[in-house]
Amino acid sequence: MSAEPVPASTTEFRALAHARLDGFERAAVPDGPGLRRAAVALCVAADPEGPLSVLLIRRAYRGRNAGQWALPGGRLEPAETARDAALRELHEELGIRAEESDVIGALDDFPAASGFAITPFVVALRDLTELRPAPDEVHSVHRVGLRRLAEPDVPHWVSPAEAVPGGRPPTVPAPAGGIRLLQMRFGPGMNIHAPTGALLFQFREVVLLGRTPAESRVAHFAQPEWTHR
Repeated sequence: MSAEPVPASTTEFRALAHARLDGFERAAVPDGPGLRRAAVALCVAADPEGPLSVLLIRRAYRGRNAGQWALPGGRLEPAETARDAALRELHEELGIRAEESDVIGALDDFPAASGFAITPFVVALRDLTELRPAPDEVHSVHRVGLRRLAEPDVPHWVSPAEAVPGGRPPTVPAPAGGIRLLQMRFGPGMNIHAPTGALLFQFREVVLLGRTPAESRVAHFAQPEWTHR
């Protein structure tokens, strides 16, 4: 059972997300030498065959982050705001044209090991009729129900040996003690680590479960070695 009921409609989700994000004091990563910026969209929409869900993608098996789990998004273009970048990438990668009014708010910047500061925006979509994945960037599109995301058995803390791409079982025994990595377990073959896992974790904690900022910061979450690209 999840800690509390999750919204059953887009209208309910918008009201809940606005109430919790309007008062959320987000943590921003300041500019610095070599820092690059990116933005992603945490898109919530009604599943045609089920309840509200968050859209996730599997990156195309080419280029940067090949085959990794991700949220729609990418780097900022010159003179582009993070919000504009998130909406542009959402359209380029999935064919979705979200309106400014669809953007509910933003969560904390995440300082990725790749050198990017990622700004996540929560977007409430009215429908997914325009969903057209770009095959050169997106291998597949997946939906994670809000109810599943709120379940207590989703977040796990694992050793680096257990944090393997694609959720495959570990090939070496996990050492005792040492660094532990977040693993969001949604189902077979769908174990998601930071940075994407960290963004989903904070969305879950703040928007769905109503945790305070102090209880839900994620900038300190470590990443598996294979995501440092």
